[in-house]
Amino acid sequence: MRKSRATAAIGLSVVTGLALSACAGGASDGTVTLQMVESLTNPARTEVLKSLIADFEADNPKIKVELISPPTDQADQKITQMLQSGSGVDVLEVRDITVGPFSTNGWLDDMSGELEDWKGWDDLTDNATKYAKGEDGKVYYVPYGFYGLSLFYRTDLIKEAGFDGPPTSWDDLLEQASAIQDPSKNQFGYAFRGGTNANSNVVAAIEAYVADDLDTENAFKLTSGDTIFSAPEALDAVNTYFDLFKEASPPSSVAWGYPEMVEGFSNGSTAFLLQDPEVIATVEQSEAITAEQWSTAPLLTGPTGKAAQPMATAGWGTAASSEHKAEAAKLIEFLSEDKQATTFAQENSLVPIVKSAADSDFYKTGPWASYVTMNENPDTYLSVTQPRGSSWWTEWIQKSDSEIQQVLIGQLTPEKLLAGWDEYWTEKWKSE
Repeated sequence: MRKSRATAAIGLSVVTGLALSACAGGASDGTVTLQMVESLTNPARTEVLKSLIADFEADNPKIKVELISPPTDQADQKITQMLQSGSGVDVLEVRDITVGPFSTNGWLDDMSGELEDWKGWDDLTDNATKYAKGEDGKVYYVPYGFYGLSLFYRTDLIKEAGFDGPPTSWDDLLEQASAIQDPSKNQFGYAFRGGTNANSNVVAAIEAYVADDLDTENAFKLTSGDTIFSAPEALDAVNTYFDLFKEASPPSSVAWGYPEMVEGFSNGSTAFLLQDPEVIATVEQSEAITAEQWSTAPLLTGPTGKAAQPMATAGWGTAASSEHKAEAAKLIEFLSEDKQATTFAQENSLVPIVKSAADSDFYKTGPWASYVTMNENPDTYLSVTQPRGSSWWTEWIQKSDSEIQQVLIGQLTPEKLLAGWDEYWTEKWKSE
């Protein structure tokens, strides 16, 4: 998920100020100012973006870019407010979990016209092109990289607990994390995600447990057409996952989201973390643990020895309300071309969007080895697509996160949780 979070804050007053100043996007000398908003903010990432923007401005002296970097946990809400206002944003970070509601509401520009003659299309990987053009050919964003879950683990703590290597399955994780847990030493097993986007890790466990019957094109469905939440194995998955909280996680992790999880691992207090590759860069900067004390392992498997790897991505898009769509497209083209795209991917530990980057040693060594292992074993680590483009995805996240909280504090049983999720998705699909 992948990053210390940004300290910059953006409030409603900023949104209002942007709306009032939106008409100032074009200066008397012909200079255009683009307002650009990022979502997955962290300080190091923001500096990389600023550097790339400076290069763009040097090549395009008549275009200036003002980068806005709200804290990650508030960013999508702030971006939504900007888009609803109809002004104040030109280029924005679009995620696979926001493209559905953003486009359904008419807030995103279809950039297929502006990017029709872009020469950079030929340099993109098949996945990058697939996600950029979507099923209907509309280009609402160009990906800047891809995310994929792996297990970050403490090599030293595993050895001290008597284990020969990192866990390979969810059951192994529960065993090792429980053995390492020692609150008296401020030492905890697992960086549990109980707060924002908690649903993602719960679903990862369920998909691993039902992997043999999973519809890889819609990983919330079984091949029978029923939801994954209806499978008997789903209950085993969530019970194992919630046991991680009860037996092997810090009590405060009941409310942990992305920043707290990553901080819990990088400051040395937790032994395991399930996260995206962009976290590699953050952990490498940690002064609490050394490079010899941690590594990554492939995604955890279920009872049949398989795991499901959801393809997740984000990228840059243009607001439908922007008065500078041509200039916005020019910036997005620049950021998506070979040199800039590779720099952004490497600096943020992302799977790259350009074909040329795949030959780099950067992606074949160190913490990236687990991703190579997964790519080389597609029958074990299934590449799947989740229905993140659904117009109700944001609603689903809010619902599922809230209900996970209820389970953690004892107000809802795992059985009722799954029954509710099964009913929710069944009804949503029927209404399509």
